[in-house]
Amino acid sequence: MKQEKIGWKELVAINGLRGEQTVATVRQTSAVLAETLVDHAFGSVFAQTSLSRRERELVTLGILGAIGGAEPQLRIHLDAALRVGAHPDELVALAEHMSVYAGYPRALNLLREVREALGAAGAPATLATRHVMLDDHQTRVFDSAGAKPALVLVHALGLDHRMWRDVIPVLTERFRVIAYDLRGHGAAAGAPVAQGLVNYAGDLVALLDRLEIDSAHVVGLSLGGSIAQELALGRPERLRTLTVVASTAWSFDAFTERARAAERDGMAAQVIPSLTRWFRPEDLAQGGWAVRFARDAVERAFVADWVAGWHALATITTGDRLGQIRVPTHVIAGERDASTPPQLMKRMLEIPGATYSEIAGAPHMVSLTHPAPLAKAVLRGLAA
Repeated sequence: MKQEKIGWKELVAINGLRGEQTVATVRQTSAVLAETLVDHAFGSVFAQTSLSRRERELVTLGILGAIGGAEPQLRIHLDAALRVGAHPDELVALAEHMSVYAGYPRALNLLREVREALGAAGAPATLATRHVMLDDHQTRVFDSAGAKPALVLVHALGLDHRMWRDVIPVLTERFRVIAYDLRGHGAAAGAPVAQGLVNYAGDLVALLDRLEIDSAHVVGLSLGGSIAQELALGRPERLRTLTVVASTAWSFDAFTERARAAERDGMAAQVIPSLTRWFRPEDLAQGGWAVRFARDAVERAFVADWVAGWHALATITTGDRLGQIRVPTHVIAGERDASTPPQLMKRMLEIPGATYSEIAGAPHMVSLTHPAPLAKAVLRGLAA
């Protein structure tokens, strides 16, 4: 009775009412299989906490996809995976990973089922990207294309273009949205290291040239916002507007120390101090995709790329030149941002005509924790 009770609890948690229907259907033909499904599969195996529900569903999908011919079961477990917190990007990555060990036919079959499951669930699609060659390195670019005004999203230090994935769908309704990996980040990891903000800003100009865009609305978060400021000062004709999100215009001693810490201790040691600056305690406790993505990105980064980013911020001088910015500017802060708090962000109102908004409850990585409010704040700023 104990295993049956536990089994039903796990079954409903993972599959909801569909799980009950599955067991009822099996019981019509085989009471033995119905009972073992509840008592053994879910009551004994799935109930063990050594693997989380999300992890078990990902493992199950990998096995079902590899053996082939199990499409009905794949669909059940894809729905279950989404129900227990698997992210669409993780499901696509699973199919890609399968191509290495089970071959392309199995991987493509799983990818088809993933696509259908995401569509049925109304889950956001993964970002379709392509590689673009810039002056001295290749990067990965998302480009929604079309004839709408161009809007470029510039990401934070240590992450990549995917930090914007849940902001992009709102913005594409009005803009041609472009998001790319900075030099030394994501698909551009290991590129010749950046030599300051001017180098990063030059890459953005090269990207605009490559995409044949004369000028664009530029939105930057953290390091991305500092890069956008440098571009607004050096090449103002390439910006229609400037949106600075959770960024700095001033150097602090901590920036140099963070570079030294990585050189001294390696990247794994940077995970805890970085994530506790970027997220709220509740975000870290829940351990959702945003936290998993950020943790993995930091841990996998090349030390040289990480150091280059912090050195660029350590030598920032835009704070002394804010009064020279003539591009229409909107400043956005997160109420609970420990890295660039509201009182720091308000200093950017030295930019002539700049407007300001604050997102309630938001930490530093606001695009990951509050994508909808951030998208709305960006649009409000552009409409002002």
